[in-house]
Amino acid sequence: VQLVESGGGLVQAGGSLRLSCEASGFAGIGYVMGWFRQAPGKEREFVARISAIGGGTFYADSVKGRFTISRDNAKNTLDLRMNSLKPDDTAVYYCAAGPFGASSPGTYYYWGQGTQVTVSS
Repeated sequence: VQLVESGGGLVQAGGSLRLSCEASGFAGIGYVMGWFRQAPGKEREFVARISAIGGGTFYADSVKGRFTISRDNAKNTLDLRMNSLKPDDTAVYYCAAGPFGASSPGTYYYWGQGTQVTVSS
């Protein structure tokens, strides 16, 4: 099983980025998929998740209205569109998948290596 993130980078505050995650080696359609992030010196925190079937989404309050999570089950891909970025959004962003994924990292079985997002003020 492999999850590979892409799309991170450096952006000014107020800008936008789109992160992508490509999954392989498992039937992603049966799994909840989510995005987490971890800033230096902080714990990994939940950002957003999307249900396996039906596309139901849930967001952390800190990103609600600015970030949009989506998935393409045919392509086994997961996206995170991030708008109105703030310096506090600076972190390594991780893609994750799990059969019972919720807001806790422990509910996800598979993780990507992460992609750095840096938002300058």
